Amino acid sequence: MNPVPWMPAGTVYGTLLNFRCEHALWAPRMNDAPYKAAPKAPVLYIKTANTFTPAGAAIALPAGAPVQASASLGLVVGEGGVTGAVLFNDLAIAHDSYYRPPIKARCVDGFLGVGPECVPLAALGGLDGLARLQIELHINGVHQQTTALADLVRDAATLLADVNEFMTLRAGDVLMLGTDCLADGTRPLVHPGDTVELTAPGFAPTLHSFTQEGVA
Repeated sequence: MNPVPWMPAGTVYGTLLNFRCEHALWAPRMNDAPYKAAPKAPVLYIKTANTFTPAGAAIALPAGAPVQASASLGLVVGEGGVTGAVLFNDLAIAHDSYYRPPIKARCVDGFLGVGPECVPLAALGGLDGLARLQIELHINGVHQQTTALADLVRDAATLLADVNEFMTLRAGDVLMLGTDCLADGTRPLVHPGDTVELTAPGFAPTLHSFTQEGVA
């Protein structure tokens, strides 16, 4: 009998601009209106429960909208702090705004592919050990991107501490460390019929297929 896929029990938070490549690409615009300065605290968004898609399930894509796939690692919070980590495929309709990320682009039904398991933090070398991880993203078996957690602006421990300065993460919540872009600032696009696989040392592969919305 196959084990039941892991699913989030609380709120899932994403983090923006937490990889050096994308942060550098956006830096020239950070002094523009309305904020006129680089963000001092982590920039977060929420992935609502309607987005959660268990490992191995299909995700329906809305017609006529380019959809980006992004590998991320989520810290799973327990009663005594972070207890484990999960791979996520954080999907979004392509959009230009990051300071005010549109809910309609990020919270489409099914738009968070969830990894099959929560790996205990101790097995990954603790928060500091996460910096050694690299997540590979393949579409239809072809390598599209490598996300290296050594390239984070705020590493796992720093991000967690900075978020805890202004909000409380409760048991069951998940804090994703962020997603990286390609060198040109874009992210890999997915289409109906595609299969996306995320892999990282110590984790079972995270696999999701994609269909066209409204097509049986």
